[in-house]
Amino acid sequence: MAAASATTASATEGPRIVWNEKQRRFETEDKEAYIEYVLVNDGKVMDILHTYVPRSKRGLGMASHLCVAAFDHAKSHSMSIIPTCSYVSDTFLPRNPSWNPLVSEELKSSM
Repeated sequence: MAAASATTASATEGPRIVWNEKQRRFETEDKEAYIEYVLVNDGKVMDILHTYVPRSKRGLGMASHLCVAAFDHAKSHSMSIIPTCSYVSDTFLPRNPSWNPLVSEELKSSM
């Protein structure tokens, strides 16, 4: 069984996002929307590979909620992030620059 812990909750804050450690992703409770990652550098860096939101959930800020869950997790575990996913690098981070300090130092020099 996958290890899971609630990352965000409450109807006023947004959808409940669950950490599925076994499948290396953060997902909605119904598992329809998710963000996938791999850990690199001995688990010190989270490489976010892919964000998926089904058509039925698009336009609700779901991808952003998934990103916040992943970034919160990385921050609380003293990890940095590689934003391989184009949504994260091209949309989420420009709209939410307060998360930029978590971007891997190696990538910042090339930005």
